[in-house]
Amino acid sequence: MIPPSEPQSEALLLPELTSLQEQIRNMQGILDQVGSYIFMKDTDGRYTYVNQGIQELFGTSFENIIGKDSSAFFEPMLVKELQDNDHRVITLGETIEKEERLSIKGTDEERIFWAVKKPLRNEQGEIIGLSGISTDITARKQIENALRESETHLRLSQINGGVGTWEADLVNNKQKWLESCTKLLGFPYLSEPTWEDFLALVHPEDRQRVIDATKSHIEHNHKYDVEYRATLANGDIRWMRSAGQVERDADGKPIIMRGIVQDVTERYENQQRIEKLLDEQKAILENRLVGIVTVRDRKIIWANSAYETMLGYSKGEVAGLLTRQLYLNEEDYQAVGAAYANIESEAIFNAQHEFIRKDGSHIWLGMTGTLLNKVTGESLWVFVDVTDRKLAEDNLRIAATAFESHEGIMVTDQNNSILRVNRAFTDITGYTAEEVIGKNPSILHSGRQNKEFYTAMWQCINQSGTWQGEVWNRRKNGEVYPEHLTVTAIKDQHNMVRNYVASLSDITNSKAAADEIQHLAFYDCLTGLPNRRLLLDRLKQAFTSSMRSGKDGALLFVDLDNFKMLNDTLGHVIGDILLQQVAVRLTTIIQEADTVARLSGDEFLVILEDLSQYDLEAASQAETIANKILETLNQPYQLDTHKYHTTCSIGITLFNDHHAGVEELLKQADIAMYQAKKEGRNTLRFFDKRMQDAINFRASLENDLSDALNRQEFQLYYQAQVNHENCVLGAEALIRWLHPERGLISPSDFIPLAEETGLILSIGEWALNAACAQLRAWQENIHTCQLTLSVNVSAKQFRQPDFINLVKMVIKNHGINPTFLKLELTESILLESMEDTIASMHALNELGIHFALDDFGTGYSSLQYLKRLPLYQLKIDKSFVQDIARDDGDQAIVQTIIAMANNLQLNVIAEGVETEEQKQLLLNKGCHTYQGYLFGKPVPIEQFNGALNKN
Repeated sequence: MIPPSEPQSEALLLPELTSLQEQIRNMQGILDQVGSYIFMKDTDGRYTYVNQGIQELFGTSFENIIGKDSSAFFEPMLVKELQDNDHRVITLGETIEKEERLSIKGTDEERIFWAVKKPLRNEQGEIIGLSGISTDITARKQIENALRESETHLRLSQINGGVGTWEADLVNNKQKWLESCTKLLGFPYLSEPTWEDFLALVHPEDRQRVIDATKSHIEHNHKYDVEYRATLANGDIRWMRSAGQVERDADGKPIIMRGIVQDVTERYENQQRIEKLLDEQKAILENRLVGIVTVRDRKIIWANSAYETMLGYSKGEVAGLLTRQLYLNEEDYQAVGAAYANIESEAIFNAQHEFIRKDGSHIWLGMTGTLLNKVTGESLWVFVDVTDRKLAEDNLRIAATAFESHEGIMVTDQNNSILRVNRAFTDITGYTAEEVIGKNPSILHSGRQNKEFYTAMWQCINQSGTWQGEVWNRRKNGEVYPEHLTVTAIKDQHNMVRNYVASLSDITNSKAAADEIQHLAFYDCLTGLPNRRLLLDRLKQAFTSSMRSGKDGALLFVDLDNFKMLNDTLGHVIGDILLQQVAVRLTTIIQEADTVARLSGDEFLVILEDLSQYDLEAASQAETIANKILETLNQPYQLDTHKYHTTCSIGITLFNDHHAGVEELLKQADIAMYQAKKEGRNTLRFFDKRMQDAINFRASLENDLSDALNRQEFQLYYQAQVNHENCVLGAEALIRWLHPERGLISPSDFIPLAEETGLILSIGEWALNAACAQLRAWQENIHTCQLTLSVNVSAKQFRQPDFINLVKMVIKNHGINPTFLKLELTESILLESMEDTIASMHALNELGIHFALDDFGTGYSSLQYLKRLPLYQLKIDKSFVQDIARDDGDQAIVQTIIAMANNLQLNVIAEGVETEEQKQLLLNKGCHTYQGYLFGKPVPIEQFNGALNKN
């Protein structure tokens, strides 16, 4: 009951409420017995009356309540909403009826009330406060929710059978996965999983679809039934189907969503297999090479597009034609009909005939027929175009009349397999027809012509249709002889090569005479080395080769030190002996493709070809050979009865396709040689001082590189890889060398050096371990556990015999999920040992590791091998992305790479993206994953993780 009035409490009441207070005192006993909570407030929202129920609810006495507002008794997050409602009643005169979820201060329990609040007015109608009554409906709501939950689970289980069940608290972002659901996903029970926990299981390419479906259901009541890929706890990727239904409160606000999850992988795979079988059947019938028709009563019932194309008809024009219209003459028509009439069911009829196309032209077709239905007489026929083969046979018959000539003749098929040789061929080579038919003409090769010679020869044949020249071949008895060879490509009416015909004649006698004349003109009589004339010709050829291959060459000017003194003291005869021995030593040092020439006196020149395409590496290669020359020529000589010791000075200059010319090159090498003499002789110098400095720098860098690992000077930087919504999917780990004196050294400066010295193996192993350690740290954090990490692997590192075992050991030691590890390989790995490369990639792929082909489009990838590689991703090289906004050619290349990736079912990522315009162009062309400065530079892991936390 209400305690007696005291002056202090009465002072809190407005005068206008006095009469109401008196009335309430009279009803005190009744109001205290009511099961509801009754209260009154003044216009400032302060309590002026509460019944016994309110006092028990707040856990305090009447005196401690009167004069205080809602903030004294309710949690702060609820106070504003309560005060807003009071304001609407007092200020606007509204009556409010609504459900309220309230938490009393000092308690952890949330209770639900149905509250009715009305304005209190005086006799003049002025609002002087409000009155309210609340009823506790917590227990009723719990019962209703339990019934609703039970009904929902029952309805979904009746629709979908025994599957995983879940529910989501949309207000507090909490989920509840029942045991059936966690068992289905293979995860241990989680007490309060979140929406983010669920999205982490969904495949990155399917997440947006799941998000959109959920949002559409909650906001627009669209049906929620979505299929997606999920990564289970064991790493398996399975197709799942989720269906559910949202529940709302009295205001229509979504509060709970319940549903099921079902593994539909088997159904999906079966559907894929069925679709594949249907596609294969359609491909068989609608192939482009073989015509297929069904015939009844010698009338075409159905024909595929290949048959219509063969005969020059449009789609659907052949159906209904009498077959007689297509035969060249009545004789062939009747012959086929008579022969076919005699075959039994399931027997096969084969023949070749000439047919008439729609435009009147003729075509030879090979035909195969069989009976489909003995009752209706319906038959199936398969046709193959054999026109080219018939024409080739005719051409060979014509050529046979001139085949047995005095020149050797050899005929091969388009695959260069020998079909026929004449008697003169046997007389020249010593091989009989039986010994060479079916073999490749390479059995005649002497080895004197290199691979480039035959490459150029076949390039000429394929472009012009013929080639002639002199070659050195080997007879059956092993004798090497010169021959004049002419090769002609025989093509059909479609300009396709069907055969190659080679005519050859032995020119041993004439060649010997010509060689003697050439040797006198182009070779030094004393040493037998090429003279200045031949040297200049070889140098021009080296220029041409450099332009074609893009690789550098080098010219070495070798001058004997103090040679004049030898001539003056021991005579010119002894000097000539020294020059001859020097020539022999020089020829033993260089490779067969390179050239040593005697310029004049004691001056020798060495042409080095096929060096690296990078100037620094080419200079290092030239320096290595020059040092070997210095060492070799420094050894003692025996000149008749005299033991003699001498040294030499060497000048070096590099050349490539941008060089000024031959004479300029000779001048540069000569200047460099004199620089070597000025430095004291018995040494070498490069023409370009900057190149000399670079060589010195390289030597110093090589010494430092060998100790860099022990000094822990390497560090991994991380560059983000994002999707089209700028969500980070992972990163690429990029190695950096933090030199204590030179600072940060670019990988382009030390990686080639590491490759050359073999240090790349230990450096690569360190990088792999460091990357996997970071990947482990990410996988232990729920916010980063789905990030992938790419690691670059060099060709030399990948081809190591123990590389697969090394990767397995690293994965095991760090305990990572290998499906999030991506190894990036460059196209150079595809240039040799392809079968071993494919086998190694498959072995690592079986562990779950993904592969990305880096710098795609800049190398020499073969599509034949590309489709056999277990690749996951192609990386579009930044050279194509850089000018994509203004270069149509780059746009076309990027479009082609994306289309190729789609056809091969590969993911594609563009690197070097620096502007929004580049990103938008790539997105428009179908590329949804990017890497570049637009999204972040390579940074240490602390900065990278910091950026992730901000996002």
